[in-house]
Amino acid sequence: MGSFILKRLVNLIPTLLVVGIIVFIITRMIPGDPASVMLGPQASVEDVENLREELGLNKSMPSQFISYVGDLAQLNLGYSYSYSESVIGLIIERFPNTVILALAALFIAVVVGIPAGILAARKQNTIIDYIVMLVSLVGVSMPIFWLGIMLVLFFSVNLGWFPATGMGNISDGLWTYLKHLILPAFALATIPMATFARITRSSMLEVISQDYIKTARSKGIKEYLVIGKHAFKNALTPILTVLGMQISNLLGGAVLTETIFSWPGMGRLIVDAIDKRDFVVVQGTVIFIAFIFVLVNLVVDVLYKVVNPKVNLESDGGKK
Repeated sequence: MGSFILKRLVNLIPTLLVVGIIVFIITRMIPGDPASVMLGPQASVEDVENLREELGLNKSMPSQFISYVGDLAQLNLGYSYSYSESVIGLIIERFPNTVILALAALFIAVVVGIPAGILAARKQNTIIDYIVMLVSLVGVSMPIFWLGIMLVLFFSVNLGWFPATGMGNISDGLWTYLKHLILPAFALATIPMATFARITRSSMLEVISQDYIKTARSKGIKEYLVIGKHAFKNALTPILTVLGMQISNLLGGAVLTETIFSWPGMGRLIVDAIDKRDFVVVQGTVIFIAFIFVLVNLVVDVLYKVVNPKVNLESDGGKK
C-alpha cells in the first residue's frame, strides 16, 4: 500500500507538467494584451510596458515557459496584479467556498441518487424503475447553465423563496446561509445524482441476481438486511469509482454554477481571471484543481482496497 501511494504521488509530477503545458499554451492564445486589460484604458503606454516587463511578457515564449516551470517547481503559483494578491492567497480564500458547494451537491446526489438506484433495481421493469431511469436520463442530459437559469427564474424571481446570487454569511443565521446554498447545490448535483442512480441500479441488478442473495432470502432474512448488508456492500465498488469521478467533476463543474449564482469560489475566480486576462491566476488555479483531481483519484483507489481487499492496486487504474 505504501509503495503504491508513493508511486502515485511521483506520477503527479508528469501529470501536472502536461496540464501546465496545456494551460500555458491556452492562456497565451487568449486575445488581448493582459497588461492593457489589467491597467484599463486610462493607463499610459509607459505603465503598460512596465507591467509587461514585470509579468515577463516581453520575453520569448520559451523563456516564459522556463520561468513558469521554475516557479511551479518552487510551489510558486505567481502573483496577480489585477487582484493585488498572490495566487496561493486567492486559492486559500476561494477554495473553501467551492468545497462547501461541491460537498453540498455531493450530499444531495448521494442521498437522492443511490436510494433511487436501489429502489429501481428492486422494482426492475416496473413503472417505478422506468420513472427513475427517465428522470436520470433527463438529469444527465440537462445543461447546468440552463438549469441554473431556470432555477433562478422560478424560485428566486417568480416565487422569491431563495436568493438569486451570492453566498451569504453564516453569521446571519444558518437558514439564511442555506438559502443561498440550496439552488446552486441542486443545480450542480443534478448530473451526479442521475449518474449515481444509473450506476447503483446497474451494480445492484448484477449483485441481487447472485446465488448468495437468493440463499439469504430463502433463509428468511429480512429484505432490508439482504439489500443493505449483503447486496449493497458488494455493489459498492463501482459506486466508489463514480464517487471519485464525481468529486473531481464537481470541482470542475462549479465553474458554470458559480458564475450563474455569483458564488465566490474557484470557478468564479477562473472566469473573472479570464475576463481580466490574468493568465497567472488561470494557470495557478487550473494546476491546483488538477492536483486535487489526481489526489481524489488516489484516495478512491485506496478505498477500493479497504472495501474489497482482493483488489490489486498495482494493476491498471487501481483495479484488478
